Amino acid sequence: MRGKSERELVALLERTFGGKRAQRSVLVGIGDDAAVLQVAGERLIWTVDTAVENVHFRTEWLSFEDVGWKSFHAAVSDIAAMGGTPVAALSNLVSPESMPVAAVRALIKGQAHAARALRCPVVGGNLSRGSELSVTTTVLGRADEPLLRSGARSGDELWLAGDVGLAKAGLLWLSRKSKPSKIDARARRAIGRCVEAWRRPRALIRWGERLRRRAHAAIDISDGLSVDAAHLAEASRARVVIEEAKLRGVLSRDLVTASAVLGVDALELALAGGEDYALLATGPGRARPRGARRIGYVEKGRGVFLEAGGAMRRLRGGGFDHFG
Repeated sequence: MRGKSERELVALLERTFGGKRAQRSVLVGIGDDAAVLQVAGERLIWTVDTAVENVHFRTEWLSFEDVGWKSFHAAVSDIAAMGGTPVAALSNLVSPESMPVAAVRALIKGQAHAARALRCPVVGGNLSRGSELSVTTTVLGRADEPLLRSGARSGDELWLAGDVGLAKAGLLWLSRKSKPSKIDARARRAIGRCVEAWRRPRALIRWGERLRRRAHAAIDISDGLSVDAAHLAEASRARVVIEEAKLRGVLSRDLVTASAVLGVDALELALAGGEDYALLATGPGRARPRGARRIGYVEKGRGVFLEAGGAMRRLRGGGFDHFG
């Protein structure tokens, strides 16, 4: 699949498999955070996510229990993005022959802890051998009125629920070969929280449920704020504007502290960092839930822009692309 971006491949799949309305029961198909099916009068949300060793994680930076937890929350986050409530999950584990039984037990333990925390039981799945470790999680959820990426309207505010940039800062710290030998206790705590944010993210189910009846559109931030804002803008055929001052104003103190240690602008970490699983939503100002922070707005046009000091800068790329 060399030479193709993830977005181009999704478009190819959508064309090949019949678009968004292949059957009457399919209310939302390929192109959103999850599929929505109408079954026996109920709207069901279906999603699947795969974590592959040396692509999505490295076991020298994560325990096997962390892998189980992280992969489960990543999958359920798609349900949160649509304002849904998880019902149950299926898990597919592909393990190398060299993987110790104790490691498999630890991974399953991490999944089980995540499943209990999210009230989303694992009800089945599959086990197989392979050349590398991978975990695929399929999640079924429900929502009366699922939130889509395509509902943003001109005049909407842009809301952020949860923190961005922490996971990227944690990953940068882990991947650095040379680290400062002396950092103060406050900075060490901030770095530790960033690493924990990458290792143990949380799907914001309660936030998704809260947004469902207030927001016009939503997406979870898995690939990076700028990239996922672009997905939302493209699906809604609108322009999303992120206001630099407002975004900087809501950045976590831990991120600001960690970015100083790393020598990277906290804003760049917030825009480009993925795997935070915060929620990005749009809606009218009067409907914004308490705790959701305004970081921009929606207007007529196309693309994603950063507004700073009255000037506009178009944002391109900067996040995670599986095929980039």
